[in-house]
Amino acid sequence: MRATGTPALTISIRERYRDVVSDQWPAIVAPQPDELLSSWLHRLAYSNGVAPRSFASVLGLGIGMWSPALDFRLPSDVTRLLCANAGVSPNQLAAMELSHVLPKQLLLPLRNSGRRDRSTWLQFCSRCLAEDAQPYFRRRWRLATRVSCTKHGCRLRDRCPSCSSRIAVFDQSELVPQHYCVRCGYDLRRASTIAVSSAARQLDRCIDEICGLDSLNGSPSSGALIRRLLNIPSLVAIYPQATLSSLSTSARTRCIERLACDPNHWLIYDYDDMAFDQRRRLVPPADGHSALIGLLANALMRKRGRPSAGNGERPAVNVAPLLRTYGQMCRSSPSIDQRWKLSVRSESCES
Repeated sequence: MRATGTPALTISIRERYRDVVSDQWPAIVAPQPDELLSSWLHRLAYSNGVAPRSFASVLGLGIGMWSPALDFRLPSDVTRLLCANAGVSPNQLAAMELSHVLPKQLLLPLRNSGRRDRSTWLQFCSRCLAEDAQPYFRRRWRLATRVSCTKHGCRLRDRCPSCSSRIAVFDQSELVPQHYCVRCGYDLRRASTIAVSSAARQLDRCIDEICGLDSLNGSPSSGALIRRLLNIPSLVAIYPQATLSSLSTSARTRCIERLACDPNHWLIYDYDDMAFDQRRRLVPPADGHSALIGLLANALMRKRGRPSAGNGERPAVNVAPLLRTYGQMCRSSPSIDQRWKLSVRSESCES
């Protein structure tokens, strides 16, 4: 019985919750520079109090590697949902996808392998994650040709150093940030750094710059370059039956180290006149960087023995410092073509 003087409980029907609240989700997450779409989706889910595995159903998707699959192509219905609820534009979403600028053949495949020498789908730099205000994964960490961090110079990792499992944020059922291992809970920001030689870092960065050129897919040499990059394990005779994209980060780093530290077998010949001739060919033509792409493709050809001066073949050169200098000039000045041409003419006059 209700006590005397106690006010009666009044029940009334009010508006539905979904009719009085905004369609936009409570937390809005801004994309970061070069952020991978799946990484942003994981951060979006966490900020809104949803574990990544459950967030797949919010987007109307199934389980499994749902978020890495969206890196390749975001369905139109998911795009509309995210634009309406997450405060992003279609252009922002497209910028986080693995666009045509990154060759699909050079991306690490979406798979879960238990073998230590086989590839996983994503790499990371622990120092980058540690310095991020909100740790996120970069688009270029998906490339098989990328083995070191451009900013910190250390080797990338593709597995948790504690339990050796691959990065599987898409399968996380707990509400924890994405930089914690799904299997053992290890904080990936604490992972120790692994050294990479200076020569390997330089070559790694040169290859990465060429692979990131907008004109790569339109170049007549792009097909040959991609095939030869994938064939690097055979070229250096470490994993003769494997392609670059099938190997772990550790194994791919061994290949790049061999390629960089023992170039005399295939990359360097001391023909000064030929080196100058190769450099002159680097002047970007009006149609883009085809000559630059072709030069790297030619440098990745296996050379058997030292070519003679009269056999008609153009010997290869040490392309790494050359491409690195070119990349630095591109970043420092918009008038790269004119500066490069003046440099070549100057050297021609001096010779």
